[in-house]
Amino acid sequence: MHWLYINPLLLQVFRSVVWVYSVVTFLPWYFISGAGVNQARAKRVKARSISGLPAGPYRSVNCIDRLVLTLHQGVDTLDKVFEYAASHFPNRDCLGTRELLSEEDEVQPNGKVFKKVILGQYKWLTYEEAFNESRFFGSGLAALGQEPKCNIAIFCETRAEWIVTAQACFMYNFPLVTLYSTLGGPAIAHGLNETEVTHIITSKDLLQSRLKAILLDVPRLRHIIIVDSKPTNWPDMPRGIMVNSMAAVQEIGAKPEHIRSLPLPTDIAVIMYTSGSTGIPKGVMISHSNLIAGITGMAERIPNLEYNDTYIGYLPLAHVLELSAELVCISHGCRIGYSSPQTLADQSTKIKKGSKGDTSMLKPTLMAAVPEIMDRIYKNVMTKVDEMSRLQRSLFILAYNYKMEQISKGYGTPLCDRLVFHKVRSLLGGNTRILLSGGAPLSPATQRFMNICFCCPVGQGYGLTETCGAGTISDMWDYSTGRVGAPLVCSDITLKDWEEGGYHSTDKPNPRGEILIGGPNVTMGYYKNHTKNQDDFFVDEKGQRWFCTGDIGEFHPDGCLKIIDRKKDLVKLQAGEYVSLGKVEAVLKNCPLIDNICAYANSDQSYVIGFVVPNQKQLTTLAVQRGVPGSLEELCNSTDMEFEVLRVITEAAIADKLERFEIPKKIRLSAEPWTPETGLVTDAFKLKRKELKTHYQDDIERMYGGK
Repeated sequence: MHWLYINPLLLQVFRSVVWVYSVVTFLPWYFISGAGVNQARAKRVKARSISGLPAGPYRSVNCIDRLVLTLHQGVDTLDKVFEYAASHFPNRDCLGTRELLSEEDEVQPNGKVFKKVILGQYKWLTYEEAFNESRFFGSGLAALGQEPKCNIAIFCETRAEWIVTAQACFMYNFPLVTLYSTLGGPAIAHGLNETEVTHIITSKDLLQSRLKAILLDVPRLRHIIIVDSKPTNWPDMPRGIMVNSMAAVQEIGAKPEHIRSLPLPTDIAVIMYTSGSTGIPKGVMISHSNLIAGITGMAERIPNLEYNDTYIGYLPLAHVLELSAELVCISHGCRIGYSSPQTLADQSTKIKKGSKGDTSMLKPTLMAAVPEIMDRIYKNVMTKVDEMSRLQRSLFILAYNYKMEQISKGYGTPLCDRLVFHKVRSLLGGNTRILLSGGAPLSPATQRFMNICFCCPVGQGYGLTETCGAGTISDMWDYSTGRVGAPLVCSDITLKDWEEGGYHSTDKPNPRGEILIGGPNVTMGYYKNHTKNQDDFFVDEKGQRWFCTGDIGEFHPDGCLKIIDRKKDLVKLQAGEYVSLGKVEAVLKNCPLIDNICAYANSDQSYVIGFVVPNQKQLTTLAVQRGVPGSLEELCNSTDMEFEVLRVITEAAIADKLERFEIPKKIRLSAEPWTPETGLVTDAFKLKRKELKTHYQDDIERMYGGK
């Protein structure tokens, strides 16, 4: 992190004030805040090898004798989770949606038109109301011919109706096929045809923009249910397809109700199509017991989780992280208010200037985020810090460094939080007590920033769709960075030697190897993909199911895991050096000039190259300093700017101690950000390397001297 010069006298005055304040308040604050207890919690051993071998399996010390399968006794299927919540919290708020007051088109200086919205208060369904809506919807689907144990699809944005649909399917034992709302036509058709669905639940917008174009490619489809409240006529549907609104189906289901076919723990609850960072999406079969175990493990890592918590849901519900997080909240009677990345904060792209974003209205206490979103917040705030006066900037830096020192000792900093960080904290509503990060590695700089400026712990998690998102989550008292925590109480983790990459469980100082996750959260495998199942899943001699992740990790002495590489990201250069592309990207994404980067290497070449989405503001500033004129697109196509950005990247890489052969020698700047809509990243913003390679093929040939 680059900070400007700080006046030594100001620094000394601040340190003196802080020293006096710390001495006066130390004893009372030490006992009131429980700093000693927090330090002990942070330093304690959190998992250990149950075999005594350095490879593991490693297991949480909270379940050393056996893994934990369920949250509540006898609640072993997902329909029972909702029944439990509805009976214990019937009149509490469950699912909340903001009222749309108005929307208008706003013309930007560059001529583009953005749609802006003004949103009202949150309108809530209670747990009892949400339960009844789900029950009637499931009954209505049965009336429309949906059979138990026959697949049904949902292709919809994250919203209350998504969860109502999911709960209806859990109750009536309809395996739910989930598809990302950003998938392209061929991928949607592949998922629907492979799972042979006859009924699909979608929204009006997605039916018009995506689904309609491929209906003729899905011959089995008979029923489309639209979740939007306003009834809509669709006269130009292909013959044989009926369209109903969700409300109409619920009305059918309410009189008379169809008899439920209750699921067993071993029945499929969800067939979740991954967003597919490589190739076509794969459908992961997840049983009721798999998801129950996964949410049990997640819930154990969230201290004091209870019905007074409020969660903001905006990540794709077709992603295992968001679905698991919302099921954890439902199992504890929390409120879930819905949002989207475009309306999340007051400054979000669809929020009309002067009106409130969703976090300001909802004031959530719990939130999940992918690193891409946290990186964006971090860079935006740091850009604003750079624009402050010298005095303001110096005070912010001093407070930042002081708090970093204090939290590492287990102490809080209420004075700094109130005087310095309250404005940053208010970006997420001001009440956030826990942030959960998942989906991709979170950089240490961003994690530290979120800890300090948002005044709450960041639990970095690690897991996959194939393990119900569950694997590890860092302890909320552990403020170390770059680690993903100890195994959850539902998981065992072992390390498998990888000879080619040079990773072994006998490595010093820490055992290293491919991460294998075992336990009741490990899913049933890929739908209709026997070969891939044999490659990635196995059952050991004790009957425990395992998944081979392809990620490389190391275990620290306290039982916490660190992700250090990925098998698929490792490329051998011409001279024999191995380069971890993921490692290069993780280091360089900390550079303020870079919004996103994809490192690339051909094994018949001697150097790494990169595709870079620059930060527009930083790039423009650099161009002004170097006297290079032009629009963003012209700057990105400028060889002079490529050279300047490469110089900055090289300096950042050297400062972060990348090896010479790991530093990109040539780059291509991209004016267009990579979003799931472009097809270059997944919905969790993971890079799609195959698609990026195709997209930049001409540039690859140019940078490697082919053109």
